Amino acid sequence: MTLRLRLYELAARHRLDGTAQRRLRAWAGLEQEPPGVGHWLPQGAAVLAAALAGLGIVFWVAANWDALGRVGQFALLQCVVLAGCAVAWRWPSARHAGALAALLGIGGLFAYFGQTYQTGADPWQLFALWATLALPLCVALRSDVLWAPWAVVAATGISLWVHAHAGHRWTIEPEALSVHAAGWGAAAALVFVLGPALRRHTGAGTWSWRTALTLCVVMVSATALGGLFHREVAPHYLLGLALLAAAAGALAWPRSFDLYGLSAVGLGLNTLLVAGLARWLFDDHRGDPIGPLLLLGLVAAALLAGTVTGVLKLARARVSQGAAA
Repeated sequence: MTLRLRLYELAARHRLDGTAQRRLRAWAGLEQEPPGVGHWLPQGAAVLAAALAGLGIVFWVAANWDALGRVGQFALLQCVVLAGCAVAWRWPSARHAGALAALLGIGGLFAYFGQTYQTGADPWQLFALWATLALPLCVALRSDVLWAPWAVVAATGISLWVHAHAGHRWTIEPEALSVHAAGWGAAAALVFVLGPALRRHTGAGTWSWRTALTLCVVMVSATALGGLFHREVAPHYLLGLALLAAAAGALAWPRSFDLYGLSAVGLGLNTLLVAGLARWLFDDHRGDPIGPLLLLGLVAAALLAGTVTGVLKLARARVSQGAAA
């Protein structure tokens, strides 16, 4: 967009006519098809179609619970899984789309099994089985098309495991610190597995790693906020701050620098720090709230400005080092 605007400014400055403007745009490459669009657009459309088809079949089964009967619905969901695997094995051009449909079909099959037979299993166990059975498919395809949704499934299973072992309550209690710490450790392990260190083995790309990192930051931040606004500040808050600060330090390191990851962790840190200041200012506060609110806004703006400045400075330093190398 910047290049196009500069061309318009150049054309207006030199008063170019229509023919000269077309020649200028052609010389800048703006009249040509973007590189790679002919390859990626059909694949993207196929993946989107597979996702919509897989989810559509699952939703249709849910909306028409008694239409086909138990055997018919099981057969339909199993056919989705088998057809997706067959397409992924037989047609390389549709491999990712077929594998994604199979992954969604596995989830629908387990959900239907759990609702039909009422086995008494916790929801986290179904998500754990879903992630386990879909793992060979992800390793075989080595693509973010599968690893990114698999990260969502695995992170959901971790959250439900924490919920089940914390007394089936979403509220934060100090005595459940070990359970939440274990869940945070599992989420961090998920980020590591999908990260650059194991990329040559897993084939996971940037987007799956960013998905796992975002979910991990949300999990830690939400739990730490729950600990902050407990009757007495629970240890989850300080532990969450420490973990996010350690993650920010690791992502700011030159060998592991990632602009998106550092920005996400910085946002989580800012949220926890501003929320902590708000609790300190307004805990048992009496009187006019304008002063504390003004202070809170100024501190929040300063933290955000400092974080953005620091992240951009590190990013420019990385670009300069790469250019020098």
